Amino acid sequence: MGDSYPKIRAAAVQAAPVFLDREATVEKACRLIREAGANGAQLAAFPECFIPAFPHWNSFLSPLEGRRFFLDLFKNAVEIPSPATETLCRAARDAGVVVVMGLNEKDPGTLGTLYNTQLVIGAEGSILGKHRKLMPTFGERLVHTGGDGSSLRTFPTSFGEVGALICGENTNSLARFALLAQGEKVHVASWPAFASPALEVMRQGIGIRIRYHAFEGKVFVVSSSGVFSQEMVDSIFTDRQPPPIAVNGGGYSAIVDPAGRYLAGPIEEGECIVYGDLDFEQIIEGKITHDLIGHYNRFDVFRLQVNRASHGPLEIVDEGGVRRAAERLDAGAAASLRRLLEDLRQAPTHARERALIHEVRHLLEGERDHLV
Repeated sequence: MGDSYPKIRAAAVQAAPVFLDREATVEKACRLIREAGANGAQLAAFPECFIPAFPHWNSFLSPLEGRRFFLDLFKNAVEIPSPATETLCRAARDAGVVVVMGLNEKDPGTLGTLYNTQLVIGAEGSILGKHRKLMPTFGERLVHTGGDGSSLRTFPTSFGEVGALICGENTNSLARFALLAQGEKVHVASWPAFASPALEVMRQGIGIRIRYHAFEGKVFVVSSSGVFSQEMVDSIFTDRQPPPIAVNGGGYSAIVDPAGRYLAGPIEEGECIVYGDLDFEQIIEGKITHDLIGHYNRFDVFRLQVNRASHGPLEIVDEGGVRRAAERLDAGAAASLRRLLEDLRQAPTHARERALIHEVRHLLEGERDHLV
């Protein structure tokens, strides 16, 4: 009889936010989560920056013209955790759905910096983690900063590991491989609406990227795109003629199987939920030929290193921890460390390295002389 493997239904949500209104957009998201659950979905993916909106104005207005939206964007951005995430978690629990939600994130207590984030919520209603977009794309750089390697990870679910990347990150082969190497089975790709003719090449490029990732990694891809609503047109183009915009358009939501074939979609117009049934035995069938994280690779030739360290504006060095570690060194190890530090001292490349070298030298040569 042997082992059995999951079969699940996934949902790609294609929708517009309630423009720059966090509470109303969260309420809309919860309705869509419950709708997806009622239709049998066990995974629901949402567009990029769905809460409270993607900064579309940066595609049409100058930075000085567009800055008027930043205050509302920041005020309606989401802290993790917060009442907004608690509401989303309740909806995920009620529906029994794993949710990948695109949002603008701000750190608690800060007043300026925003991240482009995918929040991952488990079917039992707990936060599994988040992914912050590593590099903002084009006009996003006017409102977002980049994340770090600490969020480049997969998230465990009852049916397998879920990975997620945002928009242009799905072009980054290293980021994609990092997720595949962590056992990714289902990949969520989140996108904004590409509603302008000038952005049509970007919209059509979604299909290239999601189908290739599915085929390369032998994974399922659930791709969720935004919609450019009339409300957004009216809000952004208040005192000028808008460029040609596909109102209620700009989408490209789809679900792709491990052979790179569309299971559902792509849907380009209007708000909808795209459903697809995922049979994980298809992953096994595909990997008989190509398993890039196993038999079809050469890790003696190629190597990918990911820095998982978190980066912030301040790092507090626990001097006591360094001293306790030094106390555990034997004489030989301490002597080796001293030689290494002497080599490093000749060419320190960063102020942090210099400070660390100074501290450890002081530790070994001063109070710890008895070790050597």
